[in-house]
Amino acid sequence: MKHLISILLLACAVVTAPVQAEQVRYISDNLFTYMHKGPSTQFRIIGSVNAGTKVALLETNKETGFSHVTDDRGRSGWVNSDFVSRQVGLQARVPALESELTIVKAALAEATKSSDEQNAGLKNSLALRNTQISEMEEKSINLNDQLTASQAEIRELRAKIDTQKDDLLMKWFTYGSMVAGFGLLLGLVLPHIIPRRRKRNNGWA
Repeated sequence: MKHLISILLLACAVVTAPVQAEQVRYISDNLFTYMHKGPSTQFRIIGSVNAGTKVALLETNKETGFSHVTDDRGRSGWVNSDFVSRQVGLQARVPALESELTIVKAALAEATKSSDEQNAGLKNSLALRNTQISEMEEKSINLNDQLTASQAEIRELRAKIDTQKDDLLMKWFTYGSMVAGFGLLLGLVLPHIIPRRRKRNNGWA
């Protein structure tokens, strides 16, 4: 009974071992490689495997440099290990790269469009700000001119007021002098114009 169990376990191990040992590999980017019946070129060719074909690596013979593989059509044979690669072939990578390139181009176009729109918005905003600044500068210049003119007019009016004050003082001084002179003249002339009354001689003197 024990021998029967051991035989069954050994059989299961033999059956499952190749399945567990299978590894995904790809035929490298040459035109094709021949598939041989055994692990060397001494064995007959049973077909060819195109470049980039996905294969299942079953085992590798390091002495002869050949690998036992199963291709995508279910054929099992041996190929030169130099033509077995871990990297996906160009045949499979190119469509993926083209798809990725399309996505990147679309994202770049969208980013460029967004950038152009932002730049256009910034240019419009800058132009508006420049216009506003120009208008404010013009208003400031006009206000400065008005202020300068107002200050000049104020100085001129003050000068006129000062002159009028001086003229008014001079007039009052002149009038005062004329009045004083006229009074003095009257004081000198009137005694000669009005006759003096003679004293009556009534005998009491």
